[in-house]
Amino acid sequence: MRYKAFRKGLCIPFTLFLVLFVLIPMLFIVYYAFTDASGNFTWEAVISFFTSPTKLNVLFVSLLLATLTTLICLVIGFPVAWILADPELNHSSVLVMLFVIPMWINFVLRTGALRDLLNVILGWFGKSTGELPYLSGVIGLVADYLPFTILPLNTTFLKLDRSQMEAAEDLGCNKFHVFIRNVLPQSRPGLISACMMVFMPTMSSYVVTDVMSERQVTVIGNAIATAFDQSDWSGGSFMALIMLVLIFLGMFLTRKYSEASEKEGAGQW
Repeated sequence: MRYKAFRKGLCIPFTLFLVLFVLIPMLFIVYYAFTDASGNFTWEAVISFFTSPTKLNVLFVSLLLATLTTLICLVIGFPVAWILADPELNHSSVLVMLFVIPMWINFVLRTGALRDLLNVILGWFGKSTGELPYLSGVIGLVADYLPFTILPLNTTFLKLDRSQMEAAEDLGCNKFHVFIRNVLPQSRPGLISACMMVFMPTMSSYVVTDVMSERQVTVIGNAIATAFDQSDWSGGSFMALIMLVLIFLGMFLTRKYSEASEKEGAGQW
């Protein structure tokens, strides 16, 4: 009984943390999103957002940049993570550290360094990052969030049941069918984690896009910060609420997909 009471007591700090730093701030966001300066209920922020072409364009650009960044990170990160996890292709853990070490450096500093390097390269063609803002923004986002794609995929690949792949090859499957029928289903948890760790942060990572595009690209995180700087608490809170809804929707869909994938995988094998 004492052990059970002790175990329940360990949940108290975590519960307090959730209430103080998650639940209460979310309630404040909802309150400010639907009230005016006098505290009266209003739909002004909702109407202003959905009738403003500028704000809708910011949301569209944010979704587009996040989608492109996620897809590019997956295209690059998947084979890299596979090579790092395959004992036949990689016999050294030093290569994994090469992708982890940049994460220890302040991301603003490494983003600024990347912008300067990109300006040197673009300068050979008479261009600059400010003249190619969207391309520069995507390059910066990919460079910053690629490790968050590689690491969960690498962890998943290390846990793969390689005996299934060997058995499939012994039964006559070629490399392509082994990948589609075996490797891909087993790697879905890593893919889902990688997508969540890249897609959601890149929508609001306005510092990277600001630095790389020389303030030519505005994402929803930038719009929220600007609204708060201008004391537009209602408009900024409603945009933050939209971000929260997108995050919860993404978590819900990925959880359902992950559960369906596990059932499907269990049925196949």
